[in-house]
Amino acid sequence: MAFGLIPLEKRLKDNIKNYSLDQIFEIGQLSEFVENMNKVTGISLLLTDRHGEKAASAGNFVGFKPDTVNAPGKKIRVEGRTIAHLYTKEDEMQDGAKEALVDSFVAQLTRHAAKSYEAIELSLYVDDLEKKLEKEQYQVKHGEKEDALTGVLNSTHFDNKLKVVDRSQVVPVAVICANINDWKYVNDHFGDEESDRLIQVVASFLKDEARPEYIIGRCGGDFFNVLIPLAEDGEAEEYCRRVQQKCLDFEDAHLAPSVACGYVIKYNVEQELSDLLSDAEYEMFNNKFEIKNAPGYRERLEKA
Repeated sequence: MAFGLIPLEKRLKDNIKNYSLDQIFEIGQLSEFVENMNKVTGISLLLTDRHGEKAASAGNFVGFKPDTVNAPGKKIRVEGRTIAHLYTKEDEMQDGAKEALVDSFVAQLTRHAAKSYEAIELSLYVDDLEKKLEKEQYQVKHGEKEDALTGVLNSTHFDNKLKVVDRSQVVPVAVICANINDWKYVNDHFGDEESDRLIQVVASFLKDEARPEYIIGRCGGDFFNVLIPLAEDGEAEEYCRRVQQKCLDFEDAHLAPSVACGYVIKYNVEQELSDLLSDAEYEMFNNKFEIKNAPGYRERLEKA
C-alpha cells in the first residue's frame, strides 16, 4: 500500500460502503433462506439491496415498489451501514410471534453478513500484510537504498546523495520536485493496487526520461525529487516537459497519470540543496494549480 497499511478496524468501517449484496451473500443461498422462512411462517418476504433492487423474495409482492428512504422495512446493517432491506406484508404480521420470528431472521442475516464481510476483508488484509513484508524484505536485501515499489532511491538514501552533491560543490545543480496529481482520487475509486500502479507508472516516466547522472528519489507517498548535477540551460524544464507529455500520452482503462513539476537551480556553492527543495516545491504547487485548472483536465481524470 502506498501510504502504509490501514488498521483493520478502520478498514472494516470504511470498506463496507464498496460492497454489493452479492459480494457478502451467495444469492442462491440467500433465496433459499427466504423461501424456507416463508414456508415455516407463511409470511411473504422480500429482500432488497441497499438501493431497493430485489435480491430474493417468497410470497406475493405483485405491484409492490420498495421505498428504501421513506419506508425502508427492516434494515440489515454491517459496520453501521445498511446493506439490505427486508419487507413483509402488514396484513400478515398481526401475530406478535410472527414479528418475533422475522426479527430473529433479520438478526440471523445480519450475523451471517457480518461474518462473511469480516472474513473477506481479513483475507485481503493478510494479503496486504504479506505484500508489505515482501517490500520490507526487498529493501533490506538492497541495503535500504531503493524504494521497493518504484526502484528509485528511497527518501533516506536520496537525502544522503543530496548531501554528497552539496559537499562536492558542483554547480549548477537543478532541483526538481514532482507530485502526482489526484493520487487520492485513484485510490478512492480503484483502490490500493491501482493507486500503487499509478506511482509505478509515473516513476517509470521519471526514470525513462532521465540521463544516467540524474538522482531520483521517492521522498513521500506520491512525491518525487530529482537532482541534475551540472544541469545545462533549459535541461530541467525540458525534462519536466517530457515527463508530463508521457503522462498525457499514456492510455489506460483506469489511470490518467498527471504530474506537477517545479524546479530551481543552484548556482552558488554556498547554497544548501535541502533549502532549495522547498523553493522547488513552491514552484511545483504553482504548476499543479495551472494543470488542475486547465480545460479538459477533470474530464480526462474522470473518463479514465
